[in-house]
Amino acid sequence: MAFRAAVITFPGSNCDRDMAVALELASGEPALRVWHGDAVLPDRLDFIALPGGFSYGDYLRSGAMAASSPIMRDVIRAADRGVPVLGVCNGFQVLTEARMLPGALLRNEGQRFICREVDLTVENASSLFTAAYAGGSRIRIPVAHHDGNYFADDETLDRLEGEGRVAFRYACAANGSRRDIAGILNGAGNVLGMMPHPERAVDAAHGGTDGLALFKSALTALATA
Repeated sequence: MAFRAAVITFPGSNCDRDMAVALELASGEPALRVWHGDAVLPDRLDFIALPGGFSYGDYLRSGAMAASSPIMRDVIRAADRGVPVLGVCNGFQVLTEARMLPGALLRNEGQRFICREVDLTVENASSLFTAAYAGGSRIRIPVAHHDGNYFADDETLDRLEGEGRVAFRYACAANGSRRDIAGILNGAGNVLGMMPHPERAVDAAHGGTDGLALFKSALTALATA
């Protein structure tokens, strides 16, 4: 059966095409494109991606307005059924605003937009998104954000770490994120939010392929489920 992935586009998304290209490169199947105003997702989805960008111009709070888009109600229902959901950069912000993941993304420490490659440590190599990586390995992935400073209270952070839900950590301080957290999982392990852009690291001609394993991890997990 063909792999069916959907990429949600919000007003202001600018990485939706990059995400669709990465999914097609990993799977050989074109990704479906879904507008935020649609009320229902396509049938029989295997994977949903919320891409980076500046949804609604980052008014109110980054991701706050997008989290109330009609399509998000069905995204939440799909995640509750176990469909993998990946939110990258602005997509991570949307996931926290929709309460699909705990915590919040604040302005970067220093109040500056960051656009460069960073080293990440793979903290959890047993999730469906990370199984193709070796635990503790370092990967190099681009970041491009102004509001990527992950914040949660100590109790939440302790729970995330104790339950193995920190997927990626910045190898060196990048934006002020508490405990250098770069990406987290939900309790069921089928929702991942991360600020770095794996979809921008899938082609050697663009500087590296360390992000490709994330998409292939999900494909392998779904194929063997």
